[in-house]
Amino acid sequence: MKHAKFLYWIVTGLAAALMVAASIPDLLRDPQAAAIFAHLGYPAYLLPFLGSAKLLGAATILVPGLWRLKEWAYAGLTFDLAGAMYSHLSVGDPSSVWVFPLVGLCLVGGSYALRSMRVSQAVSWS
Repeated sequence: MKHAKFLYWIVTGLAAALMVAASIPDLLRDPQAAAIFAHLGYPAYLLPFLGSAKLLGAATILVPGLWRLKEWAYAGLTFDLAGAMYSHLSVGDPSSVWVFPLVGLCLVGGSYALRSMRVSQAVSWS
């Protein structure tokens, strides 16, 4: 049980760090982020919206409690990462570009799975 909790926080911390790092260029409307969005066919005005959503989602999965809100945060992060991966694949970007959303999906999915395992154990033991 103790190892599962430790592993959960490691994976969750990495997932949150990745999402925070990805949100900063979006929030700052970095020209390189805008160029990537243009390459994918998206308008630049989505950058601050998606950056804010990533930042709020990362914060939500780190805060203890908030079980229902965490479900939404995990869903939102999953949609963001799956959409990013699909968008890069759709325009024919090489794997060196779409591997980052794939890693993010694995981290968010791993965090969610470990969280669900912890929740089910806590419920079954009480």
